[in-house]
Amino acid sequence: QVQLAESGGGLVQAGGSLSVSCVVSGRTFLTDAVGWFRRAPGKEREFVASINWSLGYTAYADSVKGRFTISRDNRKNTVYLQMNTLKPEDTAVYYCAASRRAGIPDTIDDYAYWGQGTQVTVSS
Repeated sequence: QVQLAESGGGLVQAGGSLSVSCVVSGRTFLTDAVGWFRRAPGKEREFVASINWSLGYTAYADSVKGRFTISRDNRKNTVYLQMNTLKPEDTAVYYCAASRRAGIPDTIDDYAYWGQGTQVTVSS
């Protein structure tokens, strides 16, 4: 099994920045990619960004491209999501997830392991 634990959520004003982290533990050799997803109130969970664990390739949703940056520290088994120029519509619970699929998967079904989520609230 793979365990994931998010941290770093909080409240920020529109235009501000926030960083969330995801520590991956357990059988980390099962992890080929780590992704960030979010669920806004009343909406379905959606893809935000993903990173290939060994090669560092990244992918982003169009809605966050240019504002969010995903990165990883393999020595710490940690993936980060730096969020800049935040908008009220970025308000959501942010989840990190681990995938055994090669590349930089961007669909929910590609991910077998999920964290509990961390709340990000952007005020207008």
